[in-house]
Amino acid sequence: MISKRKITGSNISNSHLPFSAAIQSGEFVFVSGQASVDKEGKIVEGTFEEECRRSFENLKLILEAAGLGFEHVVQVRNYVGKQEYLAEYNSIYKEFFNEPYPARTTLIGCLGTLLKFEVDVVAHMGDN
Repeated sequence: MISKRKITGSNISNSHLPFSAAIQSGEFVFVSGQASVDKEGKIVEGTFEEECRRSFENLKLILEAAGLGFEHVVQVRNYVGKQEYLAEYNSIYKEFFNEPYPARTTLIGCLGTLLKFEVDVVAHMGDN
């Protein structure tokens, strides 16, 4: 059987949907998609920049609950609402991630009208 541990913390937003914010399995932490939501899991609308930054701040809280930081992230998947947001996204991304950058996939135009941005990551605990 695979070993799984749910990452929890008082600062992590709670969703009414059936998923964990993050799961640790072995030396890896898999973080579910983070969007611009408040502590109760309700969407907080704003500009692309506001939604993107809130998503990364939510991600930061989860990583911290696992004892990690952005430097532990080895893979990033981004969901960007519109092509026109891509340059702004890349600029914000570099505030959170440094060389060597994690492996990355960016999907554009897949969020409908509910969100402008979402991000999920895989982090490695081995260098802790």
